[in-house]
Amino acid sequence: MPYYYMDYWYLVLVVPAIAFALIAQGMVSGRFKKYSKVRSYRGVTGAQAAERVLQANGVYGVKIEKVRGNLTDHFDPRANVIRLSAGVHDSESVAAVGIAAHEAGHAVQHAQEYAPIKIRQSIIPVTQIGSTLSMPLILIGVIVMSGASGSPGSFDFGNILLNAGIILFTTVALFQVVTLPVEFNASRRAMDTIMETHILDEEELNGAKKVLWAAAMTYVAALAVSIAQLFRILMVTKGGSRR
Repeated sequence: MPYYYMDYWYLVLVVPAIAFALIAQGMVSGRFKKYSKVRSYRGVTGAQAAERVLQANGVYGVKIEKVRGNLTDHFDPRANVIRLSAGVHDSESVAAVGIAAHEAGHAVQHAQEYAPIKIRQSIIPVTQIGSTLSMPLILIGVIVMSGASGSPGSFDFGNILLNAGIILFTTVALFQVVTLPVEFNASRRAMDTIMETHILDEEELNGAKKVLWAAAMTYVAALAVSIAQLFRILMVTKGGSRR
């Protein structure tokens, strides 16, 4: 059967993307570890840096909370809360200031109704459905189609399931596409505000930029993995169905 070509496309398309993702994740960990040991000259903590970014952009009413975990920092728009890990919230390091300011950048985006972040939030429910149901639908569709010898109705039903799964998986990739401008813009807002308010000096700012750039590469890698998976699915299923 043509579907046995799946491993080939996985090796050609998905494995390199996964390798890129692992390298990007290693870069984040390495740079965070390096610059978390560099204390900022002005002794500003991550929590204080986030608060200053909010104030400098005229955003008030956003809570800043400390949470457990390592690099679990995020902005929750539903609760209007910036959650910072202990290694960022209380730390006076260059890495902590950069990460906290980045999350504050997301809060500023939300307050100013930045279009890409609104789009990302609006497609989250569909993306969650897609990440859960896409692969089961694709698998069931392939099984039904492969076993539908002499039964056009069964083949068509399998094809419907397959296409539905592909569409749902595409929403996952679309989410990753929309995420890129959101993340890069949050970092730009953070760095601009840090520079304008002199939270870090020039050398320290370069260190923070390196941490955030490495973090941004993880989102690029996530997009690469999603696109590679999508192309793999299309080549295996659609390419196979024409044989």
